[in-house]
Amino acid sequence: MTSEPYLVCLDMDRVLVDHLSTWQFVYDKMGLSNDESFELYNQGLLDEWDWIKLDIALIKGSRDTSQKPVTDAELRQNMEGMPMMKNWRMLIQGLLDDGAKVAIVSGGLQQTARDIAAQFPSGTPWKRRWGGIDRFTSKRFTDGQDTQLTVFTNGWLTGDQFGDDFLIDDFGRYQVQMNGKGSIVNMLQRRFGIDKKRTASVGDSAGDIGMFQQSGYSICFNPWDERPLEYCDEVVREKDLEIILNKIKSKMSN
Repeated sequence: MTSEPYLVCLDMDRVLVDHLSTWQFVYDKMGLSNDESFELYNQGLLDEWDWIKLDIALIKGSRDTSQKPVTDAELRQNMEGMPMMKNWRMLIQGLLDDGAKVAIVSGGLQQTARDIAAQFPSGTPWKRRWGGIDRFTSKRFTDGQDTQLTVFTNGWLTGDQFGDDFLIDDFGRYQVQMNGKGSIVNMLQRRFGIDKKRTASVGDSAGDIGMFQQSGYSICFNPWDERPLEYCDEVVREKDLEIILNKIKSKMSN
């Protein structure tokens, strides 16, 4: 374990999750396509908040009035079987064992991030907290324990009760702006009392540039495109997170 604590901020989609996106995984399960809103966003005709609202509307609108509406439990179920990156558990557990504070900072869907975080229980009872997981996930995976991780993601919100379940609200969860990850890293640094030089980050796309800039050490993992490369310290082009663990531990031990 290092003598001085450090912070590691991890992107999720295409880093911890071996898939294009957690949103896309759900669309594929439901037989949906959000190509139209994706194209509008790429053309600069749609901001991220409206993009999330359109995607939520797409999910909710996939059923007509004669069918059962989409519920919270159904969306959670559609996230099961998410393909995970090689050695994702090794990475997170190895960082925790080394004394690191670990955060997931992602525009991906919150349930997968919560499921990941719940695999690393804290040994203390669950409580509602800043960057925490929900009670349902805590009960499901950790027998009511909190997680050692901090989680900031996007996704859906629950609306009215529907039997033993809940409907999906019209407005989604919007915690992470595409180009605003740096501000979240800065908040985490202040929260934990850890400065920039003791912060590492791992991402793969232009959306991670702000996170890279706020970190003393940054790794671009299997880059999505060339844009983030000038902002990172190292590039890893192999889908194995053990490489990331070894690099971060070596860097933070110096």
